[in-house]
Amino acid sequence: MYKTLFKHYWLNSLRSPGYYKNLVVNIFVGLMALYFLVIFVMLGLLLPRMLQEMVPQYDPAATFNGIIIYAVIALLMIRYLMQPLSRLNLQSYQVLPVNRSTLVNYLMLKPLLNPLNYVILCLAIPFSITGVYPTFGTAGAFRFLIIIIFLIWFNTLLAPLLKRKFSNILLGTIVFLLIAGALAALEYFNIFSLFLQSQDLFGFLIGTPLIWISMLLLSMLAFMLNKLFFARNYYPESFERKSKRREAGTQQFTFMERFGKIGEIISLEIKLVLRHKRTKSTLYTALFFLLYGLIFYPNPMYNQSPHWLIFVAIFVTGTGMLMFGQWIINWDGSHFDFLMTRDIDTHTYIRANYSLMLALCIVSFIATTPYFLFGKQIILYHLVAFVYNAGVNIYVYLFAATLNTKRLELSRGSSMNMQGVSYKNFLVMIPLLVIPMTLITLFGLFDATHIALGIIALLGLAGILFREPLLRVIEKQFLRRKYALCSGFRKKE
Repeated sequence: MYKTLFKHYWLNSLRSPGYYKNLVVNIFVGLMALYFLVIFVMLGLLLPRMLQEMVPQYDPAATFNGIIIYAVIALLMIRYLMQPLSRLNLQSYQVLPVNRSTLVNYLMLKPLLNPLNYVILCLAIPFSITGVYPTFGTAGAFRFLIIIIFLIWFNTLLAPLLKRKFSNILLGTIVFLLIAGALAALEYFNIFSLFLQSQDLFGFLIGTPLIWISMLLLSMLAFMLNKLFFARNYYPESFERKSKRREAGTQQFTFMERFGKIGEIISLEIKLVLRHKRTKSTLYTALFFLLYGLIFYPNPMYNQSPHWLIFVAIFVTGTGMLMFGQWIINWDGSHFDFLMTRDIDTHTYIRANYSLMLALCIVSFIATTPYFLFGKQIILYHLVAFVYNAGVNIYVYLFAATLNTKRLELSRGSSMNMQGVSYKNFLVMIPLLVIPMTLITLFGLFDATHIALGIIALLGLAGILFREPLLRVIEKQFLRRKYALCSGFRKKE
């Protein structure tokens, strides 16, 4: 029966109209995945030397064992945010002689077969050879890999359970961050060291025969918790939240009405974001990416590199705009024909989308002002990046949005969903990030990074000053593409 179910899933994927339409995107994603696989393999080979330099008082294997629990918590949070829930059309199978337990087991086992879950093995396998084998021998290296696989299973099974149990992803993310912050504080003030506990635990598991089997019990526990949840919530109607119906929400953003039709459209767009899975997931991901600078700014390898600084500055100061900009027209696809029949002229529609993206850009910039504590140069880079986002990138996104005729299905899923994505979504990244980084790199060769920053800032200021002519160009482009958009959005993938 499992073979039949997986065969149905495979045929459903192959026969989907969007499978072949997104072939170029799939090829691009495959090439990117291959690139990162090579990076992970190289990192796994070099990791022992890097860990030895960073923490010379410990053996590389012991250092890695110490960070495993932290890595499990971090990956669990990422999965909680980004791993889509397994779905099955229960009604079509419930009329057939198929055991309920079989369908439930299939729902839980399907994510375990996703190759993306095992990308981390591209790092773990080389490290087991270069870092674990010299300390624990061949048997220890094999035990290390099996433990990593069991932890992957545990995370893969636990993340969807948490997602189903606690549907408020924003609240769940805050809880994860509070737990991580509390553990980091305890570690920093030497009150409780999870690093040492993890080091001792996994050192014992890797070095002792047969004890590593206990990690399988952890995966089985996650599996049984899922079984228990489905035993109580098997039927689709039991997943519906039994709460009082709220009013239509017409009073939520009434203050926007003072801005006329532009305010009304922005109010509707905000409601659209807050009412659909895919847009809400993108919003939470944007909030998460605001912390992206913490990876680069404290690290001397990056905070002394101008092209990395401008990359991070553009990304974090425009996170909201960058995450939503490419979908600013596509997310209206399901009701685009209706919008075109309303008393909304092109001038109003384009300026409403422009105002929404500019607001997202401003909010992202304000939210990243704590990074100013990292030094004066961060303030300079963030100001230049904000001006560039508001004066260049915002128009690039608006113009590029008129080229993508793929309808975005907002209710189909959340993260890791490539539906509605085309190669144009990747091409638009060239002017957004590559041009500023190239300018910084070229002028950096002549020790003239400040000139490159001045050019980038001038480009942004020119875009802000010539806002009206640029928006009129986008309006004309929208009018040329309007019927192509209408036709494209009517097609379901």
